[in-house]
Formats: sequence, structure tokens, C-alpha cells
Amino acid sequence: MAGSHELSRGPLWLRALPFVWAALLAMAMASLLARLYGQSPLAMYRLLLAGTWGSVYGIGQVLFKTTPLICTGLAVAVALRAGLFNVGAEGQLIVGALAAALCGAYLPVAVPSVVAVPLCLLAAFCAGGLVGAFVGLCKWLCRAHEVIVTILLNFIVRAVMIGVGGYLFLKESVHTAPVIDSAKLPRLATILPQLHGSAVNAALVLALLLAVAIELLLRRTRLGFALRVVGQNPDAAAATGLRIGWIQTLALTLSGGLAGLGGANFVLGYKYYYEDGFSAGVGYLGIAVAVLAHNQPLWVILSALFFGTLAQGGLAVNAMVPRELIDVLSAVVILAVATASAEVRRLLPRFQQAKTDDGNKDVRPPKQTSRESDDAHSHEPPPMQVPETVDSVSPWAAR
Repeated sequence: MAGSHELSRGPLWLRALPFVWAALLAMAMASLLARLYGQSPLAMYRLLLAGTWGSVYGIGQVLFKTTPLICTGLAVAVALRAGLFNVGAEGQLIVGALAAALCGAYLPVAVPSVVAVPLCLLAAFCAGGLVGAFVGLCKWLCRAHEVIVTILLNFIVRAVMIGVGGYLFLKESVHTAPVIDSAKLPRLATILPQLHGSAVNAALVLALLLAVAIELLLRRTRLGFALRVVGQNPDAAAATGLRIGWIQTLALTLSGGLAGLGGANFVLGYKYYYEDGFSAGVGYLGIAVAVLAHNQPLWVILSALFFGTLAQGGLAVNAMVPRELIDVLSAVVILAVATASAEVRRLLPRFQQAKTDDGNKDVRPPKQTSRESDDAHSHEPPPMQVPETVDSVSPWAAR
């Protein structure tokens, strides 16, 4: 979007103001709510840090909760860069997770990991992408607004999952059959034994690579350029011959596929099966991740890490204050960033104008002394004589 593009060109200290303001406001709100519950804010902060970044297990759990947020944040960010608002990442995440689970469960046992894992990831991407493509076609062919369609699809997907669960889930359970061993993503504890007990797995590496790939796609490819142009000025893009409907459909397909890949963290790296209700609103939280990151793919990583910390911190402080306190803080952060970003966009032209004026002042030539001025005039060549025959020619031609 145009606003996030302007902020990305500003100075670092100015771009950091919304986040600093959001952090201070969230801390003030958390302190007030802790006081209302009769708890010490310092004790709550100490417990939150101890349960997240204060132990290796806490760090592992933060990274585990961060992984799907990166995928859903990227999904929302890609759509927003194309001028679209994908509110259906929750449903696309569920569909992708189910597709990955079914693919991994029904593959032959002898299939090696180098084949099984990519097939499951491809199934997740295609399933989520199909839902996104349906939204794009509804917008292109039927002129239906993507926000309405994606919101309704979330309810439809949820209802369909309950209906097909009786046929796909194991008897007397709410989950599918487990995937084969070769389709499982390894836990990072196999590389770092200190993470033993945490659920963080190789899906984190996949999510980081996705963020880098989307950054390169948006900045270095024709498709990325088309997405950004359509998002910033659809009328100008149409005037240049770009097919707006086709590009928006591609954007929503890619967005849905990215959200679908978020289910691999749970299905292939943690439980090894699809379980009803596993998402817990991760798709909706991806909207907050994208907004906080200003739709920048690499910033999505830091934004997802922040919300992953809050999600794990909510479990850590649950003994002192209600876990819903973290939801309140998340909302406060989003509101603070949204309002502060608007103020930064208002101040940014003034800052750039002041910087330009300072630069113009610096490049002025130094004043010459009277002696230097006389010496300069004494060495000037005589003025060039213009022939009289060019008097009738225009001054530009004479010069």
C-alpha cells in the first residue's frame, strides 16, 4: 500500500516511532490492568520474560508460535500490497493443514522424505491457493468484495470441516490418521539439544525462507512489480495494459497458498495429524502481524516474533492475570501503531522538505573576497562575438 511504502522510505528513527509508542502504551495498559487485578506490574513482567525469553524452553515455544504467524502474516501482506484485504487466512490455513495431513497419511510408507515432505507442502499450498483463487474469481467475474467473500468462507470452511470430520477423523476422535514417518518435519531439538521439550521444528526454517522469497518476488520480478503497481494505483495499471482482475486473482491465490503452508507447523512438525480446532485464531492474528509490519515481508518476521512472544507470555502469566489480558495488549499495539503511522505519514513530507532545504544550504558556493573576485575577472576570457548574420535567429539558436 502507498502508506507503508512511504514509511519504508523514511529515516530509521522516524519509522521506529510507531513501534516505540505502541510498546510504551501497551506497557502502561498492562500495568493498569495488573493493578486492577491486584497484582504487581513488575512481577507480571518478570514472569512474562521468564516464561518466554528467560529459558531455552520458552524461546523454543515462542519460535513455535511464531512460525505459523509468519505464514499468515505474509499471506495478508501480499494481498495488501496488491490492494486487497484477505480476511480468510484462517480458513485457508485450516484447508491447507487438512490437505497436508491427508497427503501425508495416505502416502506409501516407502516414500522417502525428500519426496514426501515436498508433496505434503505442495498439497497444503494448493489447497489454500484454491480457496484464495475462488475469492479472486468472485471479485474478478462477479465484482464481489474480497472482504465479504473471505469472511463468509471462514464460516463455510469451518462448517465443512465439522461435516467431513465424521468421514475423515479416526473413530471417537477429532483428528485424522497420523502422517507417515518420512513426511514428518524434524524438531530443532535434534540439532540443539537445549530445545528439548519444545515443539519448534523445521517449519520455522521454511517460514523464514518464505519471507525472503516473497521479498525477492515483490522487488525483483515482473509479477511483484505488477502486484505493487496494481495495489498503489489500479487506474494507472489498467492504463498501461495490465489485466487487473487476473493480477488480483494471482495475488489472492498466492496469499491463500502462503496461509495454507502455515498448517505444516502443526501437522508435519508437531502433532503429525490434523486436529479440529488447532488453529486457535492464528489466521486472524496474521492480519495484526501484517499491519504491524507495514506489509513488508522481512518485517513480518519481527512482527510475528512479537506476537509469538505475547502468545507464549499469556500462558506464562496466566497464574497471575487472565490470559485475555494478552489479547487486550495485542489490540492496543495495533491501534497504537495504526494511529502513530498516520501521524508519521503526516510528518514525513515536512521532514523530507527540511532535509532538502538543509542540503541546498550546504551546497551553496562560498563567498569570494574582493581580491579573489578581481583575480577571477582578470582571467576571464573575452566574451564570444556573435556574428551579425544570426541576429534574426532566435536567442536559443544563437547560443
